[in-house]
Amino acid sequence: MRGFWATMIACVLAGLAPAQMQAKQPTQPAGLETLTIVASGGARHDFQVEVMRTPEQRARGLMHRQFLPADRGMLFDFERSEPVAMWMENTFIPLDMLFIRADGSIARIAERTEPLSRRTIPSGEPVLSVLEINGGLSEKLGIRAGDRVEHPLFKR
Repeated sequence: MRGFWATMIACVLAGLAPAQMQAKQPTQPAGLETLTIVASGGARHDFQVEVMRTPEQRARGLMHRQFLPADRGMLFDFERSEPVAMWMENTFIPLDMLFIRADGSIARIAERTEPLSRRTIPSGEPVLSVLEINGGLSEKLGIRAGDRVEHPLFKR
């Protein structure tokens, strides 16, 4: 539960940061990493993802962005498995949130999350990470809970 509140406080702080501080934040990805989702039917879907490893990066996420290419995403590394909650404050792009266990299996998918909403979206169980991709893409690609995610994060 401690991680939940730390994440929520970080999000609130990021949302309340002065505009001039936000303007200094990079809006383009600094470095992209390859992530693959292996669907139950064997189809493989490759994404280039930004990995958010620090509390500051996780708090900012995709806030203030107007566009996300179809083959891109953002992977939140929470460093240990615990229940997490996300929200969409200051996020303009509808997203699918894939809650991923430490073994790389998808625990839950929150599809087409509501932009600019402060409603919390819980993981439902302890997870190591969350992958955000464009809203509706999970359904379009046939990605479901139980599918596997391949990325070095899940080889710890």
